[in-house]
Amino acid sequence: MTEPHLTTYDAPGRPRAMVLVLHGGKPRSAQSVDGRSASWRRALWLQREIAQRAHEVGIGVWLVRYRERGWNGGTDRVADARWALDRLREVHGDVPLVLLGHSMGARVAVHVADDPSVVGVVGLAPWWSADDPVRTLAGRTLRAAHGRRDRITSFRETTRYVARAAAVADSAELQDMGALGHYMLTGAARWHTVAIESVLEVLGAHVPSREG
Repeated sequence: MTEPHLTTYDAPGRPRAMVLVLHGGKPRSAQSVDGRSASWRRALWLQREIAQRAHEVGIGVWLVRYRERGWNGGTDRVADARWALDRLREVHGDVPLVLLGHSMGARVAVHVADDPSVVGVVGLAPWWSADDPVRTLAGRTLRAAHGRRDRITSFRETTRYVARAAAVADSAELQDMGALGHYMLTGAARWHTVAIESVLEVLGAHVPSREG
């Protein structure tokens, strides 16, 4: 795959806003992401589950599939996400956008949140650390959700990241998912609900409703 791939669920008519879903991956891997990738398939499920409610309020939902599975220092995954943001603008213009990332996808999200279309980030079981920027969230809204039984990424690190982000973001909050783990399989319906409600909360802070 020479460039990333997009799965698009567009709302009827011109969208009032968009969501770009960013899937998880591995710390290091040059393996191509294909349709069998568990991380991508989990994100595809998430995309499908939130699309109807998003469409009801005029929001489209796109999912990007990276070229490779690994973070690999970040440069290429960030390039994949910026490519997707550019493609989205080509199709829909400069509509407000929320980045919805799971695990490594949440890490990619905060590295590209300085894109002018982005109004906020929602991170599910995010892989954040002290090395990840918060300056990209200036003037934006951050929402995170993390389970305490996550053995892949750290609830404690997410707490620290959200605290750092609160100094620059318009708003930064963490939802404790209790006894849930990393892959969003147990409690899937709850994860999906938190995802779309967080997206709508972020957009509500930045985008007037159609009635307004």
